[in-house]
Amino acid sequence: MRLFRLTTFLLLLSSLGACSKKTVSFNSRTEPPAVALADTLTNSSDTTKTPSLVPKQVALTKEQEKAAKDKEKAEQRKPKKKKNVFLGERIKKAYTKSGPKGKNQVLEVFYYLKTFKEPNAYSTAIYYFNPRKRKIFRANGELNPAADKVLHGPYKKMQGGKVIETGFFAMGTKHLRWEKLTKDNTLVSKIHYEMGFPRDANVTYYDASQKLVKEVVPYVNGKLEGDYARFHENGQRDWDGNFENGKRVGEWTKYWGFRNRRHYVYEYGESGYDPEVAEPVLIKEYNRNGVLVYEKDKFDKRDAVTDRPGNTNTRRN
Repeated sequence: MRLFRLTTFLLLLSSLGACSKKTVSFNSRTEPPAVALADTLTNSSDTTKTPSLVPKQVALTKEQEKAAKDKEKAEQRKPKKKKNVFLGERIKKAYTKSGPKGKNQVLEVFYYLKTFKEPNAYSTAIYYFNPRKRKIFRANGELNPAADKVLHGPYKKMQGGKVIETGFFAMGTKHLRWEKLTKDNTLVSKIHYEMGFPRDANVTYYDASQKLVKEVVPYVNGKLEGDYARFHENGQRDWDGNFENGKRVGEWTKYWGFRNRRHYVYEYGESGYDPEVAEPVLIKEYNRNGVLVYEKDKFDKRDAVTDRPGNTNTRRN
């Protein structure tokens, strides 16, 4: 039985060998792999000369590293220079002091236009700074572009370190909200302006297109308050002055009617909360050339004048 199984196994092996007969030569060599076609667009020189996109690491000394870090920190600490701009105009900061030194000294901090621009001729009051005199003035005629600095920007007035007035200027005129306070921070008055005109001012015109201003009557809460102005039809000033608490106060000026030259300057009371002065006092007079010919209690260089308001007699020297 075992012999039969062995014979059957040998016959099976011999039949498999006959089906897959193959001759193997031990002298044969394997065929080399096919050579890749050369790229006609590149060559070895192209690849070797192409610059690397990876930045080279440069070794720094400890001193160089420290210097670089210190420079970076200094740049971060360095404050950026601010450009002072107000309502689209470049401005410069300034200040002025007045009065005796100590707790009663007055300090005014303000800004003015870096480049001179002529204010609106119909402005009721125009303010400027004279650097040589170190003082703020209210204009009473034409400004000097070379010397006068038109106020433009925030304004703050202090006395003894306490704020007593704040506001804004725009092209030499009062603008936005203005407040006056006492030294104990009690609000005295608050007025809103629009380019020199009180917000509630009554403005009349010569023409229907409302370009030629005739008169500006200032009102605040239904009461006369602020700068008053009247103009000729040619745009020249006729009168200007100030109201407080419904009364004329301070200086009121009458003009010649050309080149905004002053003619007479009258003085009313100092405060609108005192009894109103019925007859103002003439304190200054100018001739047609703008020359001061009379100042109360100082000098009188006038010739015989008969056109002065209130004067019915010819004055003799």
